[in-house]
Amino acid sequence: MSEDEQRAVGTLAPVPRRPLLMGLALHAGVLGLLSARYGYHRDELYFREAGHHLDWGYVDQPPLTPLLARASTAVFGDSLVGLRVGATLAATATVLVVALIARELGGGRGPQLLAAALAALGAQGLAVGHMVSTATFDLLVWVTVSLLVLRVLRGGDRRWWLAVGAVVGLGVQNKYLVVLLVAVLLAAIAWVGPREVLRSRWLAGGAVLALALAAPNVVWQATHGWPQFTVARGISEDDGAENRVLLVPQQLIYLSPLFVPVWVAGWRRLWRADEVRWARAFAVAYPLLCVIVLVAGGKGYYTVPLLVVLLAAGCGPTLRWARAGRARVRRALLAGVLVLSAAINSVIVLPVLPPDALTVPMALDPEQGEQLGWPELADATRQGWTRIPVRDRSRAVLFTVNYGEAGALDRYGPARGLPRPYSGHMSYADWGPPPDAADGPVLLVRQTGDSGIEGHFSGCRTVARVDNGHDVDNEEQNGSVVLCSGPHRKWSALWPSLRHAY
Repeated sequence: MSEDEQRAVGTLAPVPRRPLLMGLALHAGVLGLLSARYGYHRDELYFREAGHHLDWGYVDQPPLTPLLARASTAVFGDSLVGLRVGATLAATATVLVVALIARELGGGRGPQLLAAALAALGAQGLAVGHMVSTATFDLLVWVTVSLLVLRVLRGGDRRWWLAVGAVVGLGVQNKYLVVLLVAVLLAAIAWVGPREVLRSRWLAGGAVLALALAAPNVVWQATHGWPQFTVARGISEDDGAENRVLLVPQQLIYLSPLFVPVWVAGWRRLWRADEVRWARAFAVAYPLLCVIVLVAGGKGYYTVPLLVVLLAAGCGPTLRWARAGRARVRRALLAGVLVLSAAINSVIVLPVLPPDALTVPMALDPEQGEQLGWPELADATRQGWTRIPVRDRSRAVLFTVNYGEAGALDRYGPARGLPRPYSGHMSYADWGPPPDAADGPVLLVRQTGDSGIEGHFSGCRTVARVDNGHDVDNEEQNGSVVLCSGPHRKWSALWPSLRHAY
């Protein structure tokens, strides 16, 4: 048994603090330097505004991400860079936790540093670390729960179940998906062991703590008719078939196709190696999670955090392979994999290319293009607003079909003399309809396929078009700014028909 293998059940190796901290600083620095390129993502504009309407829940999400967005802009400034500081810190913390997972599985200096490098360079980690999303903090929550569960399984103090419960409870305040992680891990432990860790009062205490921390949002959802489940059902119905078809290919590309041998080695190690038999549940939990996501029609990235655990488990075998046989060639090959993956993933998910060159990256990651064109959308809206006579503007309403458009006008509209935008999309609908006294013209901002919204208004005509200036075919490109003479009914009566959750 190797030294690393002996540590898996004995004393853990020391953390290589200096090189690890240098790597973390480099990771955070790169994300920070790139955070000002392009612009806000539509979801970030929504989170920014939701942070000004703090509540225990929203139509489509729990409260943690908007709260963190509000905190980040309050501390670091209401700017794109200020908003993204929280995402950068969360992504860097995720890299650290993955290194600690490798350590928990018996990894010494080499496996810990390799695990950190692979986590830092994976496509999903870079994507969610570059901009604020619920997935950003969800990834950190999942790997942290995995680390703590490994600590329990390895024979440590079972009071760690309380820490598991605390992280799960906080995770539910960000995204309900962490409940899936708990379910598959408990099922896997019950199947392959060590089952004795489930017979603990500390597990029950952790469950109570998780429920207590999650309760405010659960109560909010219950009192509002469980809107988040309505949103999830709509996503599954609209995208479920496509998600099922893409699930397997996405498992190969969400980290990097070149990382596949590492996480396959990690799965084999967890399933077969005696020295980590205590962690075998993770080898069961990953395919079990894939089956659940496949049946539910969920998105492929839901499985990425457990895939990252397999990646960490495979770092020891990978380094042993690199040191065997023709070691110089193998080490060069491993280094080439890291460099090539970094280059490919950066081009696909980070704003390193000129905006005019995004056609190819957007074929794999459409979210790149969704960071462009928001000031231009506000400019087109301003053109439409000037078509309304000054005497009528006090009774006029600015209405958008989706939350990205509304968020952009909340951010960029005041500097252009635009009024507050209204929208019936997601939680924007909860932030109120226009007053009934606003019975004058309505300026609509919509995507090209949303012309049906005009049926609620009279005398509609297109007065401006959205052009992001880079010929990037994102969702808002060639969108319409439509001027209508007014609504068919009072806003309070019309509002239920304008609400939509997906």
